[in-house]
Amino acid sequence: MKAEMAEEQRNATKSLSATMRAAVYRGVNDVRVETVPVPRIGAGEVLIRVASCGICGTDLKKIHTGSHSAPRIFGHETAGTIAAVGEGVTKFRVGERVMVFHHIPCRTCFYCRKKTFAQCATYKRVGVTAGFEPAGGGFAEYVRVMDWIVRDGGVVRVPDGVPLEQAAFVEPVNTCLKGVKMLNLEADDTTLVMGQGPIGILLASLARRTGATVFTSDLYPERHAIAAEFGLHHAIHAGKEDVAERVKAATEGRGADAVLLAVGGNALIATAMAAVRPGGKVLLFAQTQHGEASFDPGAVCMDEKAMIGSYSAAVDIQDEGSALVFDGYRNGFDLTKLVSHRFPLEQAVEAIGVASQPSAQSMKIMIEPEAR
Repeated sequence: MKAEMAEEQRNATKSLSATMRAAVYRGVNDVRVETVPVPRIGAGEVLIRVASCGICGTDLKKIHTGSHSAPRIFGHETAGTIAAVGEGVTKFRVGERVMVFHHIPCRTCFYCRKKTFAQCATYKRVGVTAGFEPAGGGFAEYVRVMDWIVRDGGVVRVPDGVPLEQAAFVEPVNTCLKGVKMLNLEADDTTLVMGQGPIGILLASLARRTGATVFTSDLYPERHAIAAEFGLHHAIHAGKEDVAERVKAATEGRGADAVLLAVGGNALIATAMAAVRPGGKVLLFAQTQHGEASFDPGAVCMDEKAMIGSYSAAVDIQDEGSALVFDGYRNGFDLTKLVSHRFPLEQAVEAIGVASQPSAQSMKIMIEPEAR
């Protein structure tokens, strides 16, 4: 078997091109589709040919704020096919369909023992790259997956019959599931999810699975129409209705037991705090930039309203999140319905532009290098 796999690896490597196309970040608001070397893999590593990669809000933040040095190749919601395996890799073979997590924790440090995996020093290292400083790399034809990601469970096989576009949602579903679990929702709870972009719909759908009654708010009726396909029928038009008052009217004046804020604007924190009941919880999910925000400290102290945060994925729910995505494709959780735009790699700059200017017509934007 080892000899067979070694021969398979040699043949796969021979067939690879020396160069590929990638969307390279060169500075603030400066992304260019360029020809770059195909990443070389070492022992314990794998090379994935990217089929589909979602554009995440954190990718856009990095591009537009210059928070990261250039050059880099972003993109971390990645699924594709193994194109080559390094020496010593026995768990995977060329041709297998997989998705990949770009962060995997050490599982032994203080933060991992406390299950705060996103704060683990090993987790903060990016283990997937298409070249330059590792940054996810999914906006390219190939990505190199480093040894600890391969070794410690960061590469997940995609079952037959599940499109790789669906599999690209495994990472964002994990992050949303993590946030929902932090709220400990019960079947008699009422929740509000503010924002019905792709992440908001994921959060609301997962909250609904707990049995809770889920209200959703957004400015665009078109997004509520998509949310309805996921069983979300308590829609609030944020441009025409008072969101907090609508939720209070449905809860005998109390407010929601939990509010999930899936929109990055800090101004909406006040609305979330107004909409949650005394003793309830507000989850900040999209506040991924440091800064200052105004809120009433008395609401936290005297009204006992808790404000909590959730960031990135959690390895301890990886199997559960993956199963939701894979089984869900056949059972009413078809996440490809969230995809509004699909762009080939050569049009990556246009794709980033569409994702950066959300509209009623835009939801999840995918870059799909294999599309021609």
